[in-house]
Amino acid sequence: MHPDEIEIDAEMVARLVAEQFPQAAGAALTRVGAHGTDHVIYRLGDRLAVRLPRHPGAAEQVQKEQAWLPRLAPHLSSPIPAPVLSGAPSAAFPWPWSICAWLDGAPGDDIPLQGRRPLGQALGEFVAELRAIPADGAPVPGPHNAWRGVALRARDKVTRKAVDDLGPLIRADEALAAWEAALGAPAWDGAPVWLHGDLMPSNLLFDGGDLVGVIDFGCMGAGDPACDLIPAWNLLTGDAREAFRQAAGVDAATWARGRGWALSVALVQLPYYRETNLVIAANARRTIQETLREA
Repeated sequence: MHPDEIEIDAEMVARLVAEQFPQAAGAALTRVGAHGTDHVIYRLGDRLAVRLPRHPGAAEQVQKEQAWLPRLAPHLSSPIPAPVLSGAPSAAFPWPWSICAWLDGAPGDDIPLQGRRPLGQALGEFVAELRAIPADGAPVPGPHNAWRGVALRARDKVTRKAVDDLGPLIRADEALAAWEAALGAPAWDGAPVWLHGDLMPSNLLFDGGDLVGVIDFGCMGAGDPACDLIPAWNLLTGDAREAFRQAAGVDAATWARGRGWALSVALVQLPYYRETNLVIAANARRTIQETLREA
């Protein structure tokens, strides 16, 4: 999916675990999360997961997760994969890596579309809980998190380029009109707040109507809370979307910017992943449709 990613296989992972954490050596390794873009994940036995960056741009995310997730976890009612062991670069692998607790659950892109109101409620509560955690010293937006949390207008150039790249694949006039409407919403003027930054369906774990885990905090940081409203359009519909909005507790301007974030991210994802990650590309198409329908 990326020109600078490296090949990571079970043999490499087994070698890393055996060299640095011999107490975990010999446990079964099963590759999971095939649709992830920045990290490779292997389930290690029944209770652990090995998480490794697949390209240089994701390497900084590992150290950020190791530093911050253990501090955030006690404040959140939904489980998150706080690292339990921190792997170091070696001759076998060039970047830091982690062993985390394994979280059971069905990814959001594998659950039925019907009856999602409880899911919207639970996800909105998670976003509100995360936003309420004091963000003193939190990482500010930058390359480490794909600039998630910046002012929406900072994405204007990349969004318009994506519309040009997509050409006839989308309704360009409608997309640009919706984008300009989002840019017209009042900007965030509060202090930066904690963000997950990448609430894609595959990063949300559910058991029936219960949110049982939120994973992949590689894009975490502090900024405009609108960024974490993306699930309203990339996952939820109808009553579930409204339940999410109410539970997240955001004002009209933040909601409008959130729709802009969802549209912008999807527009950028679609041309980049349309041949290399069909799941993300399909979700991008759906998100574009949902944002234009509501605009």
